[in-house]
Amino acid sequence: MNEDFLNNRLQRRREEDALRRLAITGAGIDLCSNDYLGVVRNKRIESVIDHAAGQEKLYGSTGSRLISGNYRLIEETEKQIAQFHASPSALIFNSGYDANTGLLGSVPQRGDTILYDQLSHASIRDGVRLSQARSFSFAHNDLEDLEKKLSGASGNIFVVTESIFSMDGDSAPLREMVSLCRRHRAMLIVDEAHAVGVIGEKGEGLVQMLQLHEDCFARIYTFGKALGCHGAAIACSSLLRDYLINFSRPFIYTTAMPASAALAIRAAYSLFPGMQEERNRLQSLVAAFRAAAAGKLVISESETPIQAIIIPGNRQVKDMASRLQEKGFDLRPILSPTVPQGKERLRMVLHAFNTIDEIQRAAGMIAG
Repeated sequence: MNEDFLNNRLQRRREEDALRRLAITGAGIDLCSNDYLGVVRNKRIESVIDHAAGQEKLYGSTGSRLISGNYRLIEETEKQIAQFHASPSALIFNSGYDANTGLLGSVPQRGDTILYDQLSHASIRDGVRLSQARSFSFAHNDLEDLEKKLSGASGNIFVVTESIFSMDGDSAPLREMVSLCRRHRAMLIVDEAHAVGVIGEKGEGLVQMLQLHEDCFARIYTFGKALGCHGAAIACSSLLRDYLINFSRPFIYTTAMPASAALAIRAAYSLFPGMQEERNRLQSLVAAFRAAAAGKLVISESETPIQAIIIPGNRQVKDMASRLQEKGFDLRPILSPTVPQGKERLRMVLHAFNTIDEIQRAAGMIAG
């Protein structure tokens, strides 16, 4: 079998120093995982999970939720999520990727318009591609560009953004976006993957902290970050939930998550309200890092645990990551084309279990 066509593309990646390889994690001081609050590291879910709330088929749901895979516990978990996020309803998906592609690929129709931030996550961009609607990106967090594109939009209009952006760690101007959406009768969709658990008095996310939840058409909450488990949910109206059950292909045509996953989600949500100390700790670490980096490193405009340190060039950023790993820091390079050429970076992620000394030492090593 001739597979040269595969090798040709891989060879181009090698020549660009952009070839990806899998690596086992766990060695060194963790500055790369999304375990912001230490839920996974400290086995917090295991300490509170209620296996008695499960059922016999704990590790297999046996089918899609429309056939044999629906069960009491997953519906109870959806109600718990909806209540926590002050939403009329919620629908669980197997991943954040499935939630974004399932929502954006089924709701906007031909004649509609999707406007999305140009730095939106790949799952949002792929969902936009699956839609039959017209779609346009707007410059990152640029309200003037968004308003210009809103003025030319037609049909049902959807504006899509992340609340906290995954690569730079900066925040969307949500209040202003809500005002623009009201003015232009557009529907706002916000991905809260990197805000849930981390932002807000109870970890409810940026949208609720700003009291904007009633202004959103849909919110996406991903469980693989601060929650320390797996899956995602769309918080939305009961009508949208019914629509997704009927038209969202990633929901319809996949095996439902098992009860063991739903138990972990329930446990994580029960932990969040009591983790304000960890959230405060994160903010102290962010301040310490930014003070240590000031005037020495090129960093993103972020007040969140995601801190991007710009080191242009795939080879250069890979070399820096290797040097840090040799010194005991688990930091990973983010290469182009994942980020634009010239914007390659170390994506440093701070956690409640990191120490100020670790943060300062890492910053010093990068600065040289």
